[in-house]
Amino acid sequence: MRRLWLAAAVAVAVAAPAAAHHSFAAFFDPDKLVKEKGTVTAFRFTNPHGTIAFDVAGADGKVVHWRAETNAPVVLVRRGWNRDILKPGDVVTIEGWMSRDGKPYMRLRQAFDANGKLIGTAPFGVTDKG
Repeated sequence: MRRLWLAAAVAVAVAAPAAAHHSFAAFFDPDKLVKEKGTVTAFRFTNPHGTIAFDVAGADGKVVHWRAETNAPVVLVRRGWNRDILKPGDVVTIEGWMSRDGKPYMRLRQAFDANGKLIGTAPFGVTDKG
């Protein structure tokens, strides 16, 4: 019985990270680029993908809460990012591939600061979608 519990615990531990990672094509539309300007509310520099949460004021004045999924921290660091590059209150313009379900969620392609300067060193391309 003890071995059965141990095997079950190992199976759950191994499956959990795999379930957290997903294919780009399953969630994002490679033919639908969007660009939104807003105010950062949070930046998570975590595996398997980081996230940028930001608020965008709509034409009607209502705030839409957006999220942009980034690459893993190891890829972000190679592109000049670090865990302190974005802070709540920062104004950013984020371009990315729209979620397939139409929710305010995108996969980061590139981000710009309030002055229009590219954050990091280069846009994320097709080969970075994994």
